[in-house]
Amino acid sequence: MPLVLKPGTSWQDAYGRCCAEAPEAFHDDRVLNHWGGIWQRDGRPVPGVTPVDGTTIAGPPRLDRSAAVRAVRAAFDDHRQWRHVPLGERAARVTAALDSMTAHRELLALLLVWEIGKPWRLALADVDRCIEGVRWYVEEIDRMLVGRGPLPGPVSNIASWNYPMSVLMHAMLVQALAGNAAIAKTPTDGGLSCLTLACALAVREGVPLTLVSGGGAELSPALVRGQELGCVSFVGGRDAGGQVATSLADLGRRHVLEQEGLNCWGIWDFGDWETLSRQIRATFDYAKQRCTAYPRFVVQRTLFHEFVAAYLPAVQGVRFGHPLAVESPDDPLPELDFGPLINNAKAKDLTDQIDDAIAKGGVPLFRGSLDDGRFLPGQDISAYLAPVAILAPPGSSPLFHAEPFGPVDTIVLVDTEAELLAAMNASNGALVATISCDDTRTARRLATEVRAFKVGLNKPRSRGDREELFGGLGGSWRGAFVGGELLVRAVTSGPENERLPGNFPDYTTIPDRAIA
Repeated sequence: MPLVLKPGTSWQDAYGRCCAEAPEAFHDDRVLNHWGGIWQRDGRPVPGVTPVDGTTIAGPPRLDRSAAVRAVRAAFDDHRQWRHVPLGERAARVTAALDSMTAHRELLALLLVWEIGKPWRLALADVDRCIEGVRWYVEEIDRMLVGRGPLPGPVSNIASWNYPMSVLMHAMLVQALAGNAAIAKTPTDGGLSCLTLACALAVREGVPLTLVSGGGAELSPALVRGQELGCVSFVGGRDAGGQVATSLADLGRRHVLEQEGLNCWGIWDFGDWETLSRQIRATFDYAKQRCTAYPRFVVQRTLFHEFVAAYLPAVQGVRFGHPLAVESPDDPLPELDFGPLINNAKAKDLTDQIDDAIAKGGVPLFRGSLDDGRFLPGQDISAYLAPVAILAPPGSSPLFHAEPFGPVDTIVLVDTEAELLAAMNASNGALVATISCDDTRTARRLATEVRAFKVGLNKPRSRGDREELFGGLGGSWRGAFVGGELLVRAVTSGPENERLPGNFPDYTTIPDRAIA
């Protein structure tokens, strides 16, 4: 029986609800920017395209450089007032914003489905992690601010599209809770309407948020180098992160630059294949489009036959397709591991990389088919990619040394512990890694040699929530580390000559490694 779109979940339904719930931020013909304390019908709207089925959705109202400069100056005015608001009142306003977001939880999640292609379960989780995470900070903020105060200027946030709520909005609300005005550029590739609705709900409660859209090159002089800023927070790839770091090099400004790394899963003297098979299936959540995804497995050669026997059933069981397609109108939304990639250009680029890697000697251990996906009749599926696994990717391939940000695994075989560690450290630093080994002492010894901020022993690691610290080693991170109390310290001023934990141009201070 052909699948149908779940009634009430169309883009028109979602956008119509936005216009009804926040008419100040959503007009029938466009989304607005927010700066200077009001919603501005400025900028040049550019049509957006949903990766779900290729249809047109609301696109970003792109500001020019001069407008961005004015927006940052207005945020600085907001900051000078907000920093003097008592903590109790700041906490009350942020809590009211969280209550409003909770009331609009499902609409925020539906926007994420359409704008960045998240399956329903993961879209809800993104919203919930933001709300629950910030509530924890509201409860803990008193002790975190002892001896600390707001920065001299607002915090500027530039983040990738994959976690608009649990990373970007979460950070902005904690920054505001700590006494700073917060600025964000909407990600170019998706998340505009979700962020706009969340921002509108927070602004109504008096939280000083600025939300603007535009190209990175056009807005960077204001959002990175603007003299009014107190801190720049960036989440994204190494190329863009390197450009931000270069722009900041002569300013001595507080910064948090989270960049990608090739997160690896090493397997050595291991035998619990049933558990590993379940873990491998889970690594395909959201098509590995996250900074803590595991796209590389480094496997002891003598265990390869057992690894394959565990791996193939896991990857064959992955479910993907249209996140809102159901068999019957009354059915619940489907339980999928992933939907589309962020756009069809990404899907094509990754397909070309796969073909090139195989042509140059990589072995296609598994290559799924889009015929196995769940799609509506006749829908555009150009942004979708079925799971792929390549054994021994050639060294000349981008898949050998870079994070694919798609459902593609590469597998490297090794014979010695030294080879294992060299393969796991191929990208000069990563955010997370895992060692699967039956002997805990051996696993822990190997883990200490892996250049990742968090290393799991027989289990995956993630960014974490609440008190968990987060950072990266090597080229995967620049500036202050975050997570738990460190997030507040990163966006507040403390004792004179304080040296925050992190990777800075003139020093590196690393807290106790998170190996568990």
